[in-house]
Amino acid sequence: MRDNYWNIRQFGKMPKLSRPILIEGLPGIGNVGKVAVDFLIDELKAEKLYEITSYTFPHSVFVNEDNLVELPVVEVFYKKSERKDLLLLGGDVQPVDEISSYEFSEKILDIVEKMNCREIITLGGIGLADIPKKPKVYCTGNSKKIISRYKDEMISTSLYGVVGPIVGVSGLLLGLSSRRGIEAISFLAETYGHPMYLGINGAKETLRILNKKLNLRLDINKLDKEIKDIENEIIKKTEQLSEVSKQIALKKFQKKFGRELDYIG
Repeated sequence: MRDNYWNIRQFGKMPKLSRPILIEGLPGIGNVGKVAVDFLIDELKAEKLYEITSYTFPHSVFVNEDNLVELPVVEVFYKKSERKDLLLLGGDVQPVDEISSYEFSEKILDIVEKMNCREIITLGGIGLADIPKKPKVYCTGNSKKIISRYKDEMISTSLYGVVGPIVGVSGLLLGLSSRRGIEAISFLAETYGHPMYLGINGAKETLRILNKKLNLRLDINKLDKEIKDIENEIIKKTEQLSEVSKQIALKKFQKKFGRELDYIG
């Protein structure tokens, strides 16, 4: 593994967490996962634990409101509570080529495994040709046991044939974690497949599931009030980089699989 390609910076002391659940939401179709995890980080007042930069991330920097440049980063936050300890993985980008996606996923698994994480939830979107009135949420996982545990009337377990391969970190974390004996599940919400569309409704449906299953006590309606701030941040920042990255990745996989893909994790 190209360890010198990655810079992982820890913030503060290592917290003592009790079998935390990792929830991942990096940029993808509709930014459904990113919107959901960013909301969780803000609402739960989670604390930053790690900041990750890499030579494998897009070769660009952001210009912030102070006219200073920022490297694209991925961050890990944590929230300790009486109900359930959480690790939250979010950020500006995700790796797009095959090797770095695998490397990144393995490094995340190294981090969470040391913290005795035995369960992973990944979030993403399924791109449709039209805007769904009420987005449907599908799930898949690396074991029948975890799918059964999260089974709910709000979730469809019939994902086979709906999407092609789940490309990116959202998919790889599921597959690679099974080698380590870590259960993992992915929630994929329908959203409009246009690159500039923000899948707020898909994120809300996903958050409702997490709220119910993990007893997070979130006020989901707050997401509507925060839409403008979310749009400003994501459209000005994430969409600029992640859309370029997604197109590169999609072209690679379209060439490999010989057909169009409707989902990238």
